[in-house]
Amino acid sequence: MTSDKLFAPIMENKWPSELDDMKSTFADKLNIYRTMAHHPSLLRAWANLREHIVINSTLKQQQSEVVILRTGNNLQVDYEWYHHVSRARACGMSDDRINSIRLATKNMDIEDAIFANAVDEMMTQKKISTHTLDELLALVGKEGVLDTIATVGFYSTLGFILNTFNTPLDNDIFNEMTNQPLNC
Repeated sequence: MTSDKLFAPIMENKWPSELDDMKSTFADKLNIYRTMAHHPSLLRAWANLREHIVINSTLKQQQSEVVILRTGNNLQVDYEWYHHVSRARACGMSDDRINSIRLATKNMDIEDAIFANAVDEMMTQKKISTHTLDELLALVGKEGVLDTIATVGFYSTLGFILNTFNTPLDNDIFNEMTNQPLNC
């Protein structure tokens, strides 16, 4: 059996009973979490970190989206990319700005380039350089630096799961991207 069949998203009516209290929350709405439902204790532990990264981060919403989009692009995770194109649009980011996140940092505004450099360095050098760290500290402070690193780690883990198991894009996002493709 292939990994995409073995780890296919589990619809909530088939979830293990230990996840009953997580139904009708964030967890039963997306295929990534339906895939993670194969490991109930992991999904449960994931919920607390997700709440911080997605809801309680010190990063502003658009800053988070830049970090997430750049991470998804680096890992070549279409699922993450398209989900966060939708979220980036919803928080007021233009298609031109979103597209720039896939390009060289010279094509971005300065703040986006600082975040993109931090993501790229974590992916290639396994750390943020002193120069980029100084820029990031000036932009978002100590907690923001740690939230940036945690966001990259969080979405990298999701990306590895998504890519390993070929988790299908959720229908609502597929329909949105079909009806409103990213303007290039």
